[in-house]
Amino acid sequence: MTLGRTLGCAALLALLAGCASGPPAFPERPAAVPAGSDKDGTPGYRADLANVPDAIPRPEVRTAAGNKSPYTVLGKTYRVKPVPPGHRERGLGSWYGTKFHGRKTSLGEDYDVYTMTAAHKSLPLPTYVRVTNLENGKRAVVRVNDRGPFHEDRVIDLSYAAAYRLGYANKGTALLELEVLDPMAPEWVAKRAGREYHEPAMAARAPESAPVVADELPDVVAGADPGIAPESSAAGEMQRRVWLQAGAFRSIDGARNLQRNLAALLDQDVTIQTVAGWHRVRVGPLANDAVLDDALRRLAAARLAAQVVTE
Repeated sequence: MTLGRTLGCAALLALLAGCASGPPAFPERPAAVPAGSDKDGTPGYRADLANVPDAIPRPEVRTAAGNKSPYTVLGKTYRVKPVPPGHRERGLGSWYGTKFHGRKTSLGEDYDVYTMTAAHKSLPLPTYVRVTNLENGKRAVVRVNDRGPFHEDRVIDLSYAAAYRLGYANKGTALLELEVLDPMAPEWVAKRAGREYHEPAMAARAPESAPVVADELPDVVAGADPGIAPESSAAGEMQRRVWLQAGAFRSIDGARNLQRNLAALLDQDVTIQTVAGWHRVRVGPLANDAVLDDALRRLAAARLAAQVVTE
């Protein structure tokens, strides 16, 4: 064999070896976007986004620095509200991408479009939540480590990877349900230890809190009254009536104005209940989950928030 043919075969073998190695197991991280950039976007490398693993809930220390309360953004005031495992919320979710990649989250960590993280206005940081896309049934577990989204019609901002997993990255938003997870639940203890977890067939489940959609304002509260915790589900919840509380006002005029707007927007009864000096504007009672979801969608489209309550 001549020297030239030997070198040619070696080059061919090297080329074939390179082809056989395939793409990297995980996406290559893009460079951080310079501060001040006003354009968000999607990462260029997407081949393995479907395989980015869920966040694994684990006990973590919550620092005061990451949970400042109250705090004000764009003229609106928000408060951190600790909630029990099983707490659920429903509403529109969005995502944020390369504009924020490499920048600090509210918890002081670098945001990474390729990890399963999220931003929420009021959950303690960090909190682990299971997010379900109610439009297609897809699920993912994310770690909330940032604040946002600061839009009245949205309840959570997912990382691009999480939104991709849930199937709405291309359209921007989707109707989601959030469930707060307990890192010390047997499922996650086993997962952290590398063991499989098999749920007992007759395991008793703790009651979950009712799904809520809420956003706090200084003088007018969308949904809950200040200092009043969301009402929790209990045994026999299916026999209880379900309402949407769309606002609580000190001024009766403000309550009546919202009542008129909601009556024109929704095909449901809208009433005002006055308790402890707050005028609560409520929609319902709602007949079933389909009616509830339809009302939530209409409110979100009108940039209105509401909290689900039961009686």
